Amino acid sequence: MYDFHTHSLLSDGELLPAELIRRMAVLGYDIIGITDHADLSNIADVVSAIVRMKGSAERYHVRLLAGVELTHIPPEEIAFCAALARKEGADLIVVHGESPVEPVAPGTNYAACSCTDVDILAHPGMITADEAAIAEKNGVCLEITARGGHNRTNGHVARIAQEMGCRLLVNSDAHGPGDLMTARDRDLVVRGTGLLGRDCEDILNINASLPFL
Repeated sequence: MYDFHTHSLLSDGELLPAELIRRMAVLGYDIIGITDHADLSNIADVVSAIVRMKGSAERYHVRLLAGVELTHIPPEEIAFCAALARKEGADLIVVHGESPVEPVAPGTNYAACSCTDVDILAHPGMITADEAAIAEKNGVCLEITARGGHNRTNGHVARIAQEMGCRLLVNSDAHGPGDLMTARDRDLVVRGTGLLGRDCEDILNINASLPFL
């Protein structure tokens, strides 16, 4: 199992990275990304802190990806911030997409989809077909999210991604222990989009290679 979008108390999460890793190991996760909220004020600190936890994760038999979620930054800064995070050693770069429940700046989805340093566009709301086509071209994955509010547009995201050939991933966007998904939870979130059969299995199991792995 994987989850590429989680938060620790390095930003607005409730758990130390070590406890987050341990709880996910007990749930059966093989690979996780800790992607705390970041902007120009804290990118270097967040990435370096998570990198230091990789050894602890290995002891729990979990592969840890050190990441960031670029959050509420001006769309014009996304490419610069993503490149900076990569330079600082980030394995995984997530952008906080245009969720229906937060005042994300218009143009964020487009900027994220256009940036080859971005790996995942999280909870992208009412993403357009044109934006999704750009994401597919640049290898940016779209997120099916378990997080309340953000998940209101999961069905739309899944439909657009299928039409445009985008890779979909299911993530928790966990901020606390109650947000972490069991295997059954993950299955329900994906099937709740209306996707069926092999499409669900491909999302849940990472059968295809991902550039950031």
